[in-house]
Amino acid sequence: MELLTNLGLGLQVALTLDNILYCFVGVALGTLIGVLPGIGPVATISMLLPITFKLEPTSSLIMLAGIYYGAQYGGSTTAILVNLPGEASSVVTCLDGYAMARKGKAGHALAIAAIGSFIAGCVATLVLAAFAPPLSEVALKFGAPEYFSLMVLGLVAAVVLAQGSLLKALAMIVFGILLGLVGMDTTTGDQRYTFGLPELSDGIGFVVVAMGLFGFGPIIANLETAGGRDIFTKTIGKLWPPREELRRAWGAIARGTGVGSLLGILPGGGAVLGSFAAYMLEKRIAKDPSRFGKGAIEGVAAPESANNAAAQTSFIPMLTLGLPTNPVMALMVGAMIIQGIQPGPMVISKQPELFWGIVASMWLGNLFLVILNLPLIGLWVRLLSVSYRFLYPAILIFCCIGIYSLQSSVMDVYIAAGFGLLGYVFIKLRCEPAPLLIAFVLGPMMEDNFRRALTIAKGNPAVFVSRPISGTILAIAVVLLLIAIAPSVRRRREEVFKET
Repeated sequence: MELLTNLGLGLQVALTLDNILYCFVGVALGTLIGVLPGIGPVATISMLLPITFKLEPTSSLIMLAGIYYGAQYGGSTTAILVNLPGEASSVVTCLDGYAMARKGKAGHALAIAAIGSFIAGCVATLVLAAFAPPLSEVALKFGAPEYFSLMVLGLVAAVVLAQGSLLKALAMIVFGILLGLVGMDTTTGDQRYTFGLPELSDGIGFVVVAMGLFGFGPIIANLETAGGRDIFTKTIGKLWPPREELRRAWGAIARGTGVGSLLGILPGGGAVLGSFAAYMLEKRIAKDPSRFGKGAIEGVAAPESANNAAAQTSFIPMLTLGLPTNPVMALMVGAMIIQGIQPGPMVISKQPELFWGIVASMWLGNLFLVILNLPLIGLWVRLLSVSYRFLYPAILIFCCIGIYSLQSSVMDVYIAAGFGLLGYVFIKLRCEPAPLLIAFVLGPMMEDNFRRALTIAKGNPAVFVSRPISGTILAIAVVLLLIAIAPSVRRRREEVFKET
């Protein structure tokens, strides 16, 4: 009964005219940047963060959330029609979606992707509504040692679940923590790692780092690729799949929703991991695994359901624990802090309109996305013909305007450009920057909770293992790290990274 009351409150907030508008704008932008390869939700949210500062907090977060899960929808369009994932979580969809397009079944693939995404999004939102409140009640029992241990677990999970080399992922974590230490020490007032530059006395801006790594860096890398794309615009055909394909797709949608909902909650997990795991599960249980990669409808239904479910359940740890599970959630944490909202268990109790308004808006957003994706498929196809070389100047201009508007500082633009070059180097070296951004957000909070815990314990470090919850969390982190460094696991993760 209490859940229904809370959802009723959320619907009252979400169904105001302003929030309906911002939800629609968010999912429309998300679909657009999902369709257009090379931009991505992280860069788009980074560009829009300065604009949202002047909005009411609930409206701004509803719009930013819509951009994120909207991009999961849009990314499937390019994956199916161009064999080029518009969003990282749509990489797996390319395998069977593009094969279906070549067989003249692009319409079937697009319809199943939209149906699976809608069902998964609605179910995952219900999971968010059901499990977030009890989790926040547990989190209210956390003290400084527990929060420090939880953030250690988040960083370890980011390393374990990152793609590619374990050593590179660890390096990204360390580098992100070091970047978070730049600026004034909040305890002593001393300057740290500022190199005498007064512009760094308040630290490096979160938006500056995010926009440089995920905005400028990919732009430089994308300019190296050819501008031509082979788009199957004449073979889309009928949208509604035949009964046999629907029968095979329903089970895949259900399993993909379950896998994505679970992995989205895990620190370091998310839409990308969910889509890969769901695809591998379908291939493993299939009677004829050889169909996969050649146009199997399950190969579209499962990953598309999983990435949308994971995108929405990833809000659970962010809203209840203040723990970002991926770069987009790190941006959301940054947006909440800038709005004067402290992410964590107090959000639900002190600002229920904010929390339940965001939850209810996700159902509304999923409805908007079905309307946007299927009837307007012709528009998205035409947008795919636009060369990226015509898009990147506008993206760069918006990025620079957004960065400068934060503090009216030209220095911030220069720093972002430096991080852009660094992001390009990371791409060439195949270093995933996502762990860096998560560590950059968690680093200062880890330091603060570490100091508070030691102050409470009078300098005794045993406080982190003597308290049951903190000790259990650290033990889980150690087990995860030991699994990650196992030779067989390291070889497998590097093989998967090379395949993608």
